[in-house]
Amino acid sequence: MTDFNQLTKQIKTWGKSLGFQQVGISDIDLSDAEVHFLNWISKNRHGTMDYMARHGLKRTRPEVLLPGTLRIISVRMDYFPSSCTKAEDILEHKELAYISRYALGRDYHKVLRNKLQKLCAQISQEIDDFTYRVFTDSAPVLEKALAEKAGIGWIGKHSNLINKTTGSWYFLGEIYTDLPLPTDSSAENHCGTCQSCIEVCPTNAIIAPYEVDARLCISYLTIESRDSIPLELRPLIGNRIYGCDDCQLVCPWNKFTAFTQEQDFMPRHHLDAPTLVELFNWSEQEFLRKTEGSPIRRIGYDCWIRNIAVAMGNNTNNPAALKALQNKREFPSAMVREHIEWAIARLSASVHQ
Repeated sequence: MTDFNQLTKQIKTWGKSLGFQQVGISDIDLSDAEVHFLNWISKNRHGTMDYMARHGLKRTRPEVLLPGTLRIISVRMDYFPSSCTKAEDILEHKELAYISRYALGRDYHKVLRNKLQKLCAQISQEIDDFTYRVFTDSAPVLEKALAEKAGIGWIGKHSNLINKTTGSWYFLGEIYTDLPLPTDSSAENHCGTCQSCIEVCPTNAIIAPYEVDARLCISYLTIESRDSIPLELRPLIGNRIYGCDDCQLVCPWNKFTAFTQEQDFMPRHHLDAPTLVELFNWSEQEFLRKTEGSPIRRIGYDCWIRNIAVAMGNNTNNPAALKALQNKREFPSAMVREHIEWAIARLSASVHQ
């Protein structure tokens, strides 16, 4: 007969040996989170992310996604690289391009999924007959709510997960299983009266504590959206061309950040502090080659150029940027050309003053 208490201890030990900084276990009751999620969807705060609503209750009811599921094994893995230019320095120098720290290295989906599969292989050596499925932001999974129940951290006012010993710079992954493992206690919320993340958001996307309107969020605008970026939001994006970390950069709990030891998350192709003109001048072939194995590639070349054009338009009095934009005036996509013309108009006014 299986000793599930002992198996749980082994799972946590194996997980840490594979490079996860924490492993927690929860049940599958997400009733409270479901109410919050469905309310968010009903207000269209998910923007064009139709997949958020398309899967019905699979996201909030794990047993619907994988029948027979009893427990969720949640893991976290630190990703903040030690060897990269300070984020605040890039944001202050508008000729540089800011890329969210999570996307500087190899695609985390592949890294975590591989390690989760290895963890499942170790479990299968101890117990023959068990059902499981691994996830890393790859299916309708309410991963933050599950990780909160598993004691990994609490959902902060910016909607990211925070751990009081290491902050919020980490990835999450899950194993859905039918093993009746003992569960961990939910994490307690320690945000208190702090409003730093709400106050710093460049576009005021955190419309209330614990509620983000994706349609205003720079991460959504530069990564998820394939449409034209609203005119009124473009100046607020600054030089952020892929994602935004401002709410994490000001979070007081991130003073405890532990740098990642995972080499796959270290910056590639000097993406921690490139110039906007350098990236804008990449051909589509260069973009595909230099983003191979990176989460950046999934936005595609058109959105890449769209985002950089906006950032260049916000870097006024830059003749080199103006010239680069003019050289791409005949870009195939009408949507991208519109952003290029917007940036040219902004720069022309400042360069010729």
